[in-house]
Amino acid sequence: MFLGKVIGEVWASRKMPDLEGKRLLVIEQVDDTDGPAAPKVTPVVAADPLGADMGEIVVVAFGKAARVAFGGDGDFAYEAAIVGIVDQGHTPGRAWFDGYRKEGGS
Repeated sequence: MFLGKVIGEVWASRKMPDLEGKRLLVIEQVDDTDGPAAPKVTPVVAADPLGADMGEIVVVAFGKAARVAFGGDGDFAYEAAIVGIVDQGHTPGRAWFDGYRKEGGS
């Protein structure tokens, strides 16, 4: 899993049946390090069962965890899914959450 920020949305008129009715969002990894030990996995297109909005920080899962987020367990045409929408957070020494607080968050 990784933390990411919703930066866009994707629409596809022709797609695999597994993707029918699924909202697809473009997620950019939240990471303020540029060293060689911090490989980038973004941008990622993730299926969204939770209704995340542009600019929100989200938790993205891959593989089986992503498929379980939609109530499935089999082989589906998506590899990443949003499994959480972050209200707020704190990571000492990192600027990931500086100035971020979701409306209505605790």
